Amino acid sequence: MITSTKLRLHNEDWHWHLKNAIRDINNLGQKLNISLESFKSDFPLLVPLPYLNRIKKGDLKDPLLLQVLPKSEENSSQEGFYLDPLQEQTQTDSPEGLIQKYSGRALIIAAGACGINCRYCFRRHFPYHKNKLSSTKWEELIDYIKSDSSLKEVILSGGDPLLLSDQFLYKLVVKLNGINHLTTIRIHTRLPIVIPNRICPDLIEWKNKCEKNLVFVFHINHPNEIDDQLVSYLSKLKSNNTTLLNQSVLLKNINNDPNILSALSEKLFSAGVLPYYLHLLDPVKGSAHFFVPLREAKQLIEKIKAVLPGYLVPKLARETAGKKSKDIMYY
Repeated sequence: MITSTKLRLHNEDWHWHLKNAIRDINNLGQKLNISLESFKSDFPLLVPLPYLNRIKKGDLKDPLLLQVLPKSEENSSQEGFYLDPLQEQTQTDSPEGLIQKYSGRALIIAAGACGINCRYCFRRHFPYHKNKLSSTKWEELIDYIKSDSSLKEVILSGGDPLLLSDQFLYKLVVKLNGINHLTTIRIHTRLPIVIPNRICPDLIEWKNKCEKNLVFVFHINHPNEIDDQLVSYLSKLKSNNTTLLNQSVLLKNINNDPNILSALSEKLFSAGVLPYYLHLLDPVKGSAHFFVPLREAKQLIEKIKAVLPGYLVPKLARETAGKKSKDIMYY
């Protein structure tokens, strides 16, 4: 039986969920029937209600809660953890709002916020206010992409690019359709995972308008993030030119367990999503308590390889500042 509360969560517009997301630690504790420590952080709490609804009440160790719960450890200085772990803010050879660290690909910082604040986010200190894209800057980026015939793929990142309006995304897709040397548009997003009805009719309209290969790369770290409602919405994205991939971050006390990782891959595949990458944690300041050593990560991959077919085993990857590609550590 679906309760009236859950029914409302399903029926509300995604903008409503953004507006009514949990932003106060005491409110979060009340919703989950637990006592939570309050402390000052420069990275605010943000948890939308559909995601909150998947967290087990009364469980301080719930793996979904641990991804979003501010902790005092974030304020501790840890050697080897940095404000800008991938040195993205030092790039000066590309237009504002665009990062070119991979050959043939241009990454656009399309939005300066997310629908949820994950405590391990490698851009938690990124100066989005300095990279806000006005209409004029968007036109400059489109012109830049048109002028560089070496670019085959445009990657929309952020923040979360699906925070942009569907009207804007429709116009953007039409403009990118007209660039002959582009073959692929890739969208990195967590928003449909935390607010599934972001996959709305207006989104499907511009998705179907896309004449390029369209790739959605989702960010799902734990099988508990995948429920029937999410699976139903993800099914609406499937079409001949659309590929659904997932990249996870390996997180201590959340998913550093072979059974959890195996279950995640199987649930992803059942939802029509291929497990793509399992990322080692980017060493961003405030995230050291999530760190899993490389040796343990390799052992985890070895264990899931023993029970899963190869297409369900994600590549263990690490990003290194200044490198033109990810390092594949084990596969």
